Amino acid sequence: MAMQYESSTAVTDATITISLGSRLRAAMVLAIMADALQIVVFPLFAEGALSPADDVLDLAVAAVLVHLLGWHWEFLPTFFAELVPGVDLVPFWTLAVANVYRKWKQTVVITEERREERPALKGQQIPCTLRSDRG
Repeated sequence: MAMQYESSTAVTDATITISLGSRLRAAMVLAIMADALQIVVFPLFAEGALSPADDVLDLAVAAVLVHLLGWHWEFLPTFFAELVPGVDLVPFWTLAVANVYRKWKQTVVITEERREERPALKGQQIPCTLRSDRG
């Protein structure tokens, strides 16, 4: 008598979701670190805005921020401003992420205000009538 064992392996497409608040915190930390690096460290050993290391850092920061937060128009002028000599000493990455946070916070407040306008969403039930069409 031969026994056959079948093993089944369930493959799921489970993804890990990270809240927007966590992404914003990570983006803010990255932006602060990038700005600090450009303001404090790069002027000590690099040739300013012509430095390839500075440009690579800006490209990497832009890519990671877009990955974390999605595309926001604040990132485009920030990237170009970082390429201008002397202007890159302003913490533009931090300002851009702070502006994205400000817009996100406004959206959350507006959404919560709209929920308060609809009491049915707070657990109150709207009475409904049941009809029977059985004659």
